[in-house]
Amino acid sequence: MAGDNIPEDLRYTKDHEWVRLEGDVATIGITDYAQDALTDVVYVELPDTGAKFDDHASLGVVESVKSVSDIFAPFAGEVVAANETLGDNPELLNDDPYGEGWYCKMKPDDLGVIADLLDAAAYRKFLTEG
Repeated sequence: MAGDNIPEDLRYTKDHEWVRLEGDVATIGITDYAQDALTDVVYVELPDTGAKFDDHASLGVVESVKSVSDIFAPFAGEVVAANETLGDNPELLNDDPYGEGWYCKMKPDDLGVIADLLDAAAYRKFLTEG
């Protein structure tokens, strides 16, 4: 079933983004559930490095053969890197959403907000209860 791939070591949002905190930098991507719902990703709009975003602001968009969807900031912070590889290879979001298909890296304004995001069990429950 789509959405079965929910790594335990990540945090999640109800907008289907995942977050991996390493030190004071968080890597952000879209979940396996989200990439499956989008189907084949054909274009990715990335945020600029150095750009600052408020919590839940749109970082950019992902366009698939089926729809266009915003990627939302899971917290307020500054973009420190964007996955430029996605420009030429947007299908990485489908092929490896938790690895090479990461979207951007941000430095949260407040590291404590990461703990407020859904853990794997809570995200799994959110998906099943919809």
